[in-house]
Order: sequence, then C-alpha cells, then structure tokens
Amino acid sequence: MGAPAQKPLPETDRDDTWQRLNAYAYLSAPERLEYVAVMRVFCGTLLADLAVPDVLTKLAESAGPAVTLDAETLTARLERLVHWGALLRSSHSVKASSITEYQRSRSRYQLSKLGERIQRDADEVLAGADAAREVSSELLALVERGLRELNELVQRPGGIDPQDALERVSTLFVQFTEFADSVRDFYAYLGQVLARYDLDSAEYQGFKELLLDYVEAIREDVAFRAPRIASVLDLLWPHLPGLLERLDAHARGLSGVPAAGGRPEGRVQRSRGREQADWEGLRGWFTDVDGQGSQVDQLRDATMRALQSLLTNAKRMLRSASGEMSRRKDLLRLARWFDEASPEDAHDIAVAAFGLYGARHLGVPPASDEAVPAYTSWWNGPVVEVPVALRERGSRAQRGRASAMENHSAQKRHLQEAARAQAEARRAAADELRSAAGRFADVRLTSAALGLLLELLATALGNARLRRTEVGEAGEAGEVRGLDEAPEFGLESAQSEDAELGVRLTVRRSSGAKTVLHSADGDLVLDDLELEIGRAAGSAGREVEVSVS
Repeated sequence: MGAPAQKPLPETDRDDTWQRLNAYAYLSAPERLEYVAVMRVFCGTLLADLAVPDVLTKLAESAGPAVTLDAETLTARLERLVHWGALLRSSHSVKASSITEYQRSRSRYQLSKLGERIQRDADEVLAGADAAREVSSELLALVERGLRELNELVQRPGGIDPQDALERVSTLFVQFTEFADSVRDFYAYLGQVLARYDLDSAEYQGFKELLLDYVEAIREDVAFRAPRIASVLDLLWPHLPGLLERLDAHARGLSGVPAAGGRPEGRVQRSRGREQADWEGLRGWFTDVDGQGSQVDQLRDATMRALQSLLTNAKRMLRSASGEMSRRKDLLRLARWFDEASPEDAHDIAVAAFGLYGARHLGVPPASDEAVPAYTSWWNGPVVEVPVALRERGSRAQRGRASAMENHSAQKRHLQEAARAQAEARRAAADELRSAAGRFADVRLTSAALGLLLELLATALGNARLRRTEVGEAGEAGEVRGLDEAPEFGLESAQSEDAELGVRLTVRRSSGAKTVLHSADGDLVLDDLELEIGRAAGSAGREVEVSVS
C-alpha cells in the first residue's frame, strides 16, 4: 500500500514554516564564514543587544574571518540576518553624546531564539560531525532502574510525592534522550565509514574490531534491556495519566502562560516527560506499538547491514590481494589531469585513457530487396538490424555453448491439473442446473451453477432475433391493435447449449412473468422472461425440458 497523502498545511502554518527555514539562509550564503563569526558574537551573550561598534570590537578580538569587515559592510550583514530572522532589532533607547555616535549606535541588535538554536546546532556539527561518538550504553541500565523505582512509588498507597516524581521523570528522560542521540550519531558515523570502498588493510582491521566487538556489545546490551524496560512500561502505563496530572498540579511551569494571540512567541515547549506524547515516544523506542517496528528492531537490522558491508569490503580486499587492485587512486589522478588541462589537451587525454577515437562506421549490407540509392541520407534511410554479437563484441562468432533445453514438465502438469479441476467444476455446475430445473424457487444455487446459467443466458440472448409486432397486426387474443398502442417485441431462437456439458437453455418472452433464481451470491430476478433447461441434443440420456417461471 502506498503512503497516505499528507494533509496540506493551513496558510498560516506554511508562512511560519517558511520563516523558520529562511533563518538557515546565512549558512549557505557566499559570505557564510563571516555570518557564522557574527552569530558567534551574539551567541556569546545572554539577553544583550549589541550595536555595530560593539560587534566590530568583539570580531577584532576573535581574529576570525570577519575581522576585516568595516562598519558599513557589517551593518549590511546584520540587516540581512534580521531579514532572515536570525537576529532581532532591539527596542532599547540609545544615549549618545554626538550625532556621529548616535548614527553608529541607533541600530542595536539582539539574538532571536531561532537564530540561537540554529547557530548552536551549526557549531556542534562543525565541532564533531566526523568524529565517532561513543554510545552511552550505561544510561540504558539507569533508565531501566529509574522506571522500576518510579513504578514502585506510583503504586504505593497514597502515591508518589509530586516533587520526587518530577525529579525522577526529568532525570529519566535526560538519560534516555542522551542514550538515543548517541546511538543515532554512532550508527550515522558507522554508515558513513562502511560506505567507503577504499579501505586499506589497517583501516579494515580497525573497523572489523569495531564492528565485531563494540557494535555487538551495544546490540547485546540493548537486546537484554529492551524487554525488561518494555515490561515495566506496561505496568506503569495505566497509572501514567494520573501521574502527569499530579505533576501539572504541582508545577505548571510555563504552561500557565497564556498564548499571545496564537503567535509563536506565546507557545510553550514543555520539559521532556511532562506530556503523554513523550512517554509514547519512549515506549515506541522499545516496543512495536504501530506495526512499523520499534527502534530496537531497527538497531538490529542496522547491525546486520553493517556486518554485510564489512563482508563486502573483505571480498574486495581478497580480490585486490589476488591481483585485481582498486583503480581509485589512478582515477583520481586522471580526474586531476582533466581539471588542469586545456580543452584541446583534455580531448587527447580522453583518447589516450578511454580509447575514444573518431566514429567508426561498420558496413552491414541491407536486405536484398532494399536497394538504397547512394544519395540517401543516413537520417532518412532504412534501419539495418545489427546482430547482437557484432554490436557488443565486434565479431559474429558464437561464444560459449548452447544452454540445455528447459524442462517444463512440472508447469505442464500443473496446467493440466488446473484445467481438469475447472472442467470438473463446470460439469458439476451443469448437473446442478439440470437437477434443480423446475424448482428454482425452492433451491439455492452455488456460485458456479449461477455463473454457468448466466453464461448460457448471455449466449442465448446474443443468438436471439427480435421480432417487432406490426401496428394493426392481430394480437394473441385475436384483437387488432390500434394505432395508439405501442408495438411489442418478441424473442425468436433465444437458445444456447453446451454439448460437452450436455445442457441447453431456451429463453422465451412472456409479459408479466417473473423468474427468480436464488444463489449464494444473491437473488437474480428476470422480468418478462421464461427459461427452459434441458439436456443438449445428442447428449446421453433422455432429453428433459422443464419450464421455469
């Protein structure tokens, strides 16, 4: 099944999302290093607004890439950061002793919450994005212990002390978040390393020990702790709503702050563990609650994929030891030559490296009945079929030996059995129709019998000829129809039969008649029609015809 279609966001939500994403723009601007240096100056302060001279002084002290900025260029940079939403204009009043000082200090800036978070994340990525982060597996044991103690205290008579519960919940989620983040970062690093196909023997040996020892230890620890944590969560889950209510009644925090007209500044982000969604995320890490698999299952699958990648590198190194060396360094050297060469030299290098000479025309004679004049262009001329061997290898000689004939006896036997079963089912359906003829109102046909009857009925109606009663023609009662009466239509030769099954169906039209056929698939009502079912001519046995109304 395909993924469900996402519900489109309201206009206000789309605008809010666009503004938040726009705050990342300074990280991809051509002057990104200067913007990062300016943002680091603002992140080094708390609730402080800075003017252009203040920022220039701090940039000069940092001796970073933005140390050469002048006041005018820095002002333009700050205005762009305000436009993107990373900075805000300060509303503090300015005290200046001269017009020059006022012009320099009238624009003061302060850090926005979104800009501070983006810069903090960017610094964290720049500081250790390529480093291998250890998995804090010891925190998993603390999470299990904290959940057990919390469950025991909640189920005591009188419940748990709200302040004690708040401290335990906060500690529990800090430990779990740190553990989950370390697992995610480590496996992201591991995937980046295993994607390389240029590992030498020393690097391969180190990563092999990392996988076989460290990764396996992580997987075993998680596999041991996960069922125990899941069982404790199952015991604690019925008491969780009451626990959250007691925590909210004891310490509401910023949840009591009214939203400022629904603006983003009025929204409150609760501490981890204070909402039901936080506990559902914790439970979903260890238990499959939505049929999509838990994080523990994903961890096990990721470990298996890592081991498979390790085996792939091992096979590559074995091939290299047997003489099939990697050409990665040679290709990098060739790419550098292409990058440094002029267009004329690049063509010569390509010819020497890849044998890309001028076009070679192969003469393949056309069919004898297709005489093509010499002046016909290749674009408009007939296409000549080139044999595969000549097209791929440049030779017409056959290579290898012919493959053995494939044995299709099993498929033939399967098809014969299926055809035999289908024939038996149709014969049984024909026997059922003949036996039930004349008493269709009292029996219920099977789906196969009704299907055969409908097949015969469709054939009979297709073979029928419509007879139009002419105006003024004598009716059945000997009366002559008037000019105002509508003409009637009759059925002639409405008949079909299956000689192999020995069944025949005749259809007649009769005004006011109603034929009702009961079956497992429902009831079929035929108005103004009568059916006669009997044996087909030439079939074994005495032919019997029964009228069914």
